[in-house]
Amino acid sequence: MKKKTVRKVLFNVLIAALAIFWLIPIVWLVCTSFSAYSGMNVSTFFPKEWSAIHYAKILHSDSVNQFTTWFWNTFKIACVTCVISTFFVLMVAYATSVMRFRMRKPLMNMAVILNLFPGMLAMIAVYFTLKTFNLTNSHIGLILVYSASSGLGYLIAKGFFDTVPRALCEAARLDGCNEARIFLTVVVPMSKPIIVYTVISSFLTPWMDFVYSKMILNAGIAENYTVAVGLYRMLDKSLINNYFTQFCCGGVLVSIPISILYIIMQKFYVEGITNGAVKG
Repeated sequence: MKKKTVRKVLFNVLIAALAIFWLIPIVWLVCTSFSAYSGMNVSTFFPKEWSAIHYAKILHSDSVNQFTTWFWNTFKIACVTCVISTFFVLMVAYATSVMRFRMRKPLMNMAVILNLFPGMLAMIAVYFTLKTFNLTNSHIGLILVYSASSGLGYLIAKGFFDTVPRALCEAARLDGCNEARIFLTVVVPMSKPIIVYTVISSFLTPWMDFVYSKMILNAGIAENYTVAVGLYRMLDKSLINNYFTQFCCGGVLVSIPISILYIIMQKFYVEGITNGAVKG
């Protein structure tokens, strides 16, 4: 009994230590965003003088800071990508879970194998493909990149659809429903948790991405930047002394919408993950 108690205490202490270690950069970012000093100050963890003036500055554009434009660009890209990716993921998951067709298992295995390789390996090919069709330096090109391979992330949604009673689908099929109607009227209403999980995951990818945004939006036109690229520009050697605190403010502001969304949808998000892990 004592060994079990000691093990539990040590486990909780380890979790608490890891949580504190994980929270330190976030706390530092938030505190620095309220610094009265505009440049980078690493001499103290907490600012010597506190001020919220830089939050007001970042919301008013100048020649360098166009945060509101960047925020709106990222929001549009994320919303369109979210809709397209969610449809792709759910349709692929439904097809692999419910329907039986030739090459089904080889295609599923191929998708799993492709997911083992980081998407960065295809960056050069993706860039030159977009350049061929004149889609670089455009938000449409970014949306295509984020959405094109989203169907490969079907596995968790498939696991959830595997738990949907087949009797309901068969009953609808006997009543004359086609697969599209079964999916929309029978399966989708029962799949709110996995839909919420897929929506949030699809929204997060373009919202947080830097690498593809930087690669595709490479013309240096500030008004076309996403938030990640725009904030990174503030860390340039010639700008960091005047814009570092605004950079921290931008980091805090970007995290607010997705944090609120996650808090509201947390119940469905966790349920979607756990139910989707029941079957493969």
